Amino acid sequence: MQLVVSEKPSVGSSIAKVLGAHTRKDGYIEGNGYIISWCIGHLVAPAPPEEYDDRYRRWDILDLPIVPDVWKYQVLKGTAKQFNMLKRLMNRRDVTEIICATDAGREGEHIFRLVYNEAGCKKPFKRLWISSLEEQSIRDGFNSLHDGHEFDNLYYAALARSKADWLIGINATRLYSLKNDQTLNIGRVQTPVLNMLVRREQDIREFVPKLYYTVELDLGAFTGTTDKIVEKTDAESIMLSCNNRTAVVTDIVTETKSTAPPKLYDLTTLQREANKSYGYTAQFTLDTAQKLYEKKLITYPRTDSRYITSDVHDTIPGLLNIISSKLSLPIDFIPDTERITDNNKVSDHHALLPTKALESTDLSKLTANERDVLFLILRQLLCSAAEPYKYDTVKVTLECEGIAFHASGKTVIDMGWRKYLSGKADETDSLLPTLNIGDTFNNSEAQLKEYKTSPPKHYTEDTLLSAMENAVKTDNSVRQGLGTPATRAGIIENLVTRGFVERKGKSLIPSDKGNKLISLVPDTLKSADMTAQWEAELSDIANGRKQEREFVQEIQEYITDLVNKER
Repeated sequence: MQLVVSEKPSVGSSIAKVLGAHTRKDGYIEGNGYIISWCIGHLVAPAPPEEYDDRYRRWDILDLPIVPDVWKYQVLKGTAKQFNMLKRLMNRRDVTEIICATDAGREGEHIFRLVYNEAGCKKPFKRLWISSLEEQSIRDGFNSLHDGHEFDNLYYAALARSKADWLIGINATRLYSLKNDQTLNIGRVQTPVLNMLVRREQDIREFVPKLYYTVELDLGAFTGTTDKIVEKTDAESIMLSCNNRTAVVTDIVTETKSTAPPKLYDLTTLQREANKSYGYTAQFTLDTAQKLYEKKLITYPRTDSRYITSDVHDTIPGLLNIISSKLSLPIDFIPDTERITDNNKVSDHHALLPTKALESTDLSKLTANERDVLFLILRQLLCSAAEPYKYDTVKVTLECEGIAFHASGKTVIDMGWRKYLSGKADETDSLLPTLNIGDTFNNSEAQLKEYKTSPPKHYTEDTLLSAMENAVKTDNSVRQGLGTPATRAGIIENLVTRGFVERKGKSLIPSDKGNKLISLVPDTLKSADMTAQWEAELSDIANGRKQEREFVQEIQEYITDLVNKER
């Protein structure tokens, strides 16, 4: 008998159906040589400090740092019943092998391994690694199960992340709460993200607008404009000099340009677009995408890649035909699937795609939110495989009384991928009249235009996700991020739930509580640089380039030094 452990009951039911297991019991499904059960998210978590020593129930700065020699874990009370069920099933005599079928990613691996270890299970286990819950994908996955230990490094990365969060969260929270006589919740990733928001608001508050000017020449069919002018007196002088004077065309540059189609969505770009288009929060978009995944309509959503692999390449034309039929959008191009295929740019999962189950699904049965998110994914695939957007640009330079004025225009040659963007299909040309070098315009009217610089914009979830993804630029121009695509939404939600950040429309604004916390903690704890470096090291662990114990030792030394310095 094989025991299959999924991450959620709904996924377990999908797997059971494919495996031919139909006998439902309390907490599992059995049949055809399989038992299918499930976690309910995390069933096991790191034990709190008081489980190591009862004196830690009382916060005392002299007890810091709290650094476990041997890490302890505990079963979460709210889901203890399901853990006990899994423990019994894992240790049943007729169960000879376990199959890990939790979400195919770092945290999914972590969820299973904690249960497996806490249950004291020593039986061999295999890994189901799939990117879709379609029946064929599940069958193919079970026909090519991996040895469970192939994913040890992924587990070690998750374990290291969990220990680092515990060490920094427990010790830094107690240290600065005791020092400041108030509770200050500090997180390894959460606090640097809060710092980004606080700094942005400070930049907005301290912003002093500056005036600048241009002079425009009304040339009848079009307008010529100077570059920015800093001093108003200079702009006024130019206006007076050029008013009712002759302007001469001195240069014309015509170029044919094209804009390549966008890449496919990873989770972060989907969340950003959903926030921009619909105002959805990152967490809401992730939750909605997860529902679509469990309904077998899209591939695994917690992906960090915007490319597909060569084994998926040949499925794209068929998917495009299904999308065309479902959305009543004709496809008048030959799909360029090579552009979106790159095995080297896919780690755990390829970019977000719809599945063939879309063809037989009545989309009207989905919720409006599910349709919105699904539409974005369908549209992105159409756009990414379509032809480039092509247009001609014309840049004209005129001279009047020795002053240069500029005008530009654009003529669309082929809308290409942009015709699938709502509201863009009817884009009109911005035309200039036919011009030649030496053409003159007499008695042109000059006008002074006054502008002022704008402050930075408040972060929205769209722009904050982008900032988190590209938090630090290294010497070799590699961008390092805060958190992962799977965790960024939860980080934002934690900041809001804990009262550090408020949502005002689409904007994310730090609260008084958030501003105060950032003012009281040292730079190292709110530094994006250090946190992004830690994230890079976690990736190194997942890829086998760094040891988990080495990373945790670094975190222990960091928090010990911090406590000794600040206590």
